[in-house]
Amino acid sequence: MANFWQEMNLLLRARYPLMYLVTAEEERTEAELSQLAQSLGRGIFFWDFVEGYQGNPTDAGFGRRNPLQALELPEKMNQGALFVLRDFDRFLEDVAIARKLKNLSRRLKSTAQNVVLLATAVRIPEELRDVLTVLEVPLPTPQELAEELQRFPLDPGAREPLARAAQGLTLERLRRVLGRAIADHQELGAADVSLLLDEKQQSIRQTEVLEFYPASTNVQDIGGLDNLKEWLLRRGGAFSDRARHYGIPYPKGLLLAGIQGTGKSLTAKAIAHHWQLPLLRLDVGRLFGGLVGESESRTRQMIQLSEAIAPCVLWIDEIDKGFAGLEGRGDAGTASRVFGTFLTWLAEKESAVFVVATANNVRSLPPELLRKGRFDELFFVGLPSQAEREEIFTVHLQRYRPSSFRSYDLSRLAYETPNFSGAELEQAIIEAMHLGFSQNRDFTTEDILEAASQIVPLAQTAQQEIRTLQEWATSGRARLASRQNLLQP
Repeated sequence: MANFWQEMNLLLRARYPLMYLVTAEEERTEAELSQLAQSLGRGIFFWDFVEGYQGNPTDAGFGRRNPLQALELPEKMNQGALFVLRDFDRFLEDVAIARKLKNLSRRLKSTAQNVVLLATAVRIPEELRDVLTVLEVPLPTPQELAEELQRFPLDPGAREPLARAAQGLTLERLRRVLGRAIADHQELGAADVSLLLDEKQQSIRQTEVLEFYPASTNVQDIGGLDNLKEWLLRRGGAFSDRARHYGIPYPKGLLLAGIQGTGKSLTAKAIAHHWQLPLLRLDVGRLFGGLVGESESRTRQMIQLSEAIAPCVLWIDEIDKGFAGLEGRGDAGTASRVFGTFLTWLAEKESAVFVVATANNVRSLPPELLRKGRFDELFFVGLPSQAEREEIFTVHLQRYRPSSFRSYDLSRLAYETPNFSGAELEQAIIEAMHLGFSQNRDFTTEDILEAASQIVPLAQTAQQEIRTLQEWATSGRARLASRQNLLQP
């Protein structure tokens, strides 16, 4: 945060006339701007549509319900000053206001005056993009959160877990949760971490872009994928302080490509659980909004929130559906701009955000996404081998029949289900359970085989597509997640 306000200080002294600050924390931002104005020896004036200008007896109420008149005050002032206009993005489509801002931009360049527009999202008409300097106020840093916690009665051992759980929250949300905890039991302790996590989930849910996803899947819950598991286990300590001292940079992430139902999404959940990191799920389709500039704003919001919560795992499910066929879209280049912002972030990010992207049709993805440097590794997840199918049957039967799973003929089940995906094997078990339940008995190996015989596997209905994917993977463009996971004849 200090770096941001240092940059803001520089822009004010360099006489940038018009600035557009994107922030969800109006009160905190205004407090920082007030300190900045004081350090520069300038006055500061706040305006909103309902009450006009405040804080100055001479001009109190000036410009009330009149945003065009609000822009006249800088012309009346003959001293260095900062004019902060709240929610002013709502009025930028007005031709008179746009013209007035352009005129102000010329005039204020030679004065020690600056106009700052506060907004919660980037909504700037085309004609004003060259005159407005856009800045995004970052969420509180871990240090700022820790300082805020010190203002409350605090169990010394709870400071670090509470500060870590609060990452990604605004100060206003943090204060609200802490006030609730103090009112309930007069002191903050480690048990209040759950309150902060609940508030964080609520905050993320309101963005309508990211989803805070519970990660309860163990690596042991994944059958097969030995190469992928080995790769993940080797990087288990990559987010630790010991790894930083060793000089290892934060890992960037993984792209898991391959056949549907083979455990790609399950792997994303298992990574977060195994590394004990929060899991954020991104549906790429939610990045695209209907308003001009909304999609780009949502993308920046996604990046900012992910980095504020870091270290975390960002799971991008079915990325191929979101970014396939960019050139043929009739959206005036919005998808390309969103994709470009995302690509740049992937390549340059230094934060502890581990991106796990899954794709069913990797051949439809833009080649730029597959270039080295975007992800640490690209794995192909194919159909399980016979040994892996036995592992998958073991995992599912242990969950459904923990006391009697050994009574099932696992090797026979694996042998008689060639080219079945993990999802199809689980479905065969569920169908067998329904059969046993309908006859008031427990289901058997024969029931599972009977259910499997009624399933037409994807390997049969999409045989050519799967073979094409396998040829792509085995040509050296991806690492195999399993030692043997090719379509069997």
